[in-house]
Amino acid sequence: MKTARILLALALTALASTTLLATAGKDNVGTVITDLKVRFSGASPDLKGKAYVLEFWATWCPPCRTSIPHLNELYKKHKDKGLQIIGVTKEDRQTVRNFEKNIPIEYTVAHDTYGKLSEDFQIKGIPHAMIVDKTGKIVWEGHPMSLPESQLEAVLKAGVE
Repeated sequence: MKTARILLALALTALASTTLLATAGKDNVGTVITDLKVRFSGASPDLKGKAYVLEFWATWCPPCRTSIPHLNELYKKHKDKGLQIIGVTKEDRQTVRNFEKNIPIEYTVAHDTYGKLSEDFQIKGIPHAMIVDKTGKIVWEGHPMSLPESQLEAVLKAGVE
């Protein structure tokens, strides 16, 4: 009985911490993104009229590391439909390059070295992801492992008004 209580407490703690990880100080759903104001590791993706996932992460963050393979799979599955995924980190390029030797990232990496974008969205916990529709409007936000693929598919199919 005591073991069951301990396991239940651990499970509830893990669930609560997952929710806390992907938090923002405000609800960003409905916000329209006009400019990301980040530096890209490679070429800047053309986001005009395209749906994308914007994810805030860091190399030192274990839940972020767990999310990367999931995001890689989503990207591989939907890139032919126009999906872009942009992983935004406050870390420098060399730190990310070193990290990718162990955990490859197949989507676009962007650097928010001064934390301006994170501050604009009041990102309080990472990993934190957002689905952005083809008009630039955020339609969902939360933990990347909870990202609703059906909503992502709907955004990819929708036209631009």
